[in-house]
Amino acid sequence: MNHKRAGTDSLLVTIFVFPGVRLLDVTGPIEVFTSANDFGGHYRLNMVSADGNEVTTAAGTRLGVDMAVADARETSDVLVIPGGPDWDRLIKDDALLDLVRGLDANSRCTASVCTGAFLLAAAGLLDGRSAATHWRHSRQLALRFPAVQVKPDAIFVRDGKVMTSAGVTAGIDLSLALVEEHYGAEVARAVAKDLVVFMQRPGGQSQFSVRARAAHTRQDMLRRVLDAVAEDPAANHTLSAMARRAGVSSRHVARLFCEELSMTPARYVEQVRLEAAQVMLECGDDPMAVIARRTGFGSPESLRRAFVRNLKVTPGVFRARFHTTGVADAEAPEGARVEG
Repeated sequence: MNHKRAGTDSLLVTIFVFPGVRLLDVTGPIEVFTSANDFGGHYRLNMVSADGNEVTTAAGTRLGVDMAVADARETSDVLVIPGGPDWDRLIKDDALLDLVRGLDANSRCTASVCTGAFLLAAAGLLDGRSAATHWRHSRQLALRFPAVQVKPDAIFVRDGKVMTSAGVTAGIDLSLALVEEHYGAEVARAVAKDLVVFMQRPGGQSQFSVRARAAHTRQDMLRRVLDAVAEDPAANHTLSAMARRAGVSSRHVARLFCEELSMTPARYVEQVRLEAAQVMLECGDDPMAVIARRTGFGSPESLRRAFVRNLKVTPGVFRARFHTTGVADAEAPEGARVEG
């Protein structure tokens, strides 16, 4: 896509909506693109539906549209295909898929949000491409559409003219990336500040668990080892302990991890422990020493080193960003300190 700067011709963003669409899949990108117009962007938005009539979202909200798909003849610079909870029914709707194909053929960039990737896949638009979707449905996307190279951990993926994003709010991340591509980092940064979101999510924010990413292994023995780590991250999970648990040699365990998961056993254990620590930081107020002990890191310093190495932030900073919406922090006494 051509990189445009402020002052050039406007860019057309077309959003395709349908009954049962997820509301935030639609409104998230809309907010990004319209906000960009306040900071030097030039976007025009066009909401279309199959017949030009309003649609009712999965939340029960009614959305008005600008026109029917058949009347949307102008080439779109960006086509947004949102998702919906009833994606299993939608991918069997041949008429709907024909509309998606037609809109894609008349767009320079096609971007899906969340389960909108299923519509693109069912329409044949992701064949041979890499793609992302909501973590809960990533395995289904891979199983139903084997020609698609699913990236289960990605927030969003670009492959050629097609972009796909993870669950719901990841559509905002994707849209910000497009704003930066069109009008530069300064405009995208202003939009992120305006919407109070990250310009780029902190490193390491996988969209779902490391154990779920390893669910495709064909080895029952290896699955038992993986489950044991996930069930009790603080237990002894050295290579020799895993081998004893599996009843095979350490070398065999190491080989299976490499072949099935493309990582070492130690790396897998660290990722599971890191994820367990993230959950404790997000959902509770335990001291760092308690979190380190319960997740297998042993000491706060080991926990801190793992966070900095993998996520580029300290545990304390992570907790401050993701533990609450910030209301409690805003009401905290002056001089209060974030641990970590």
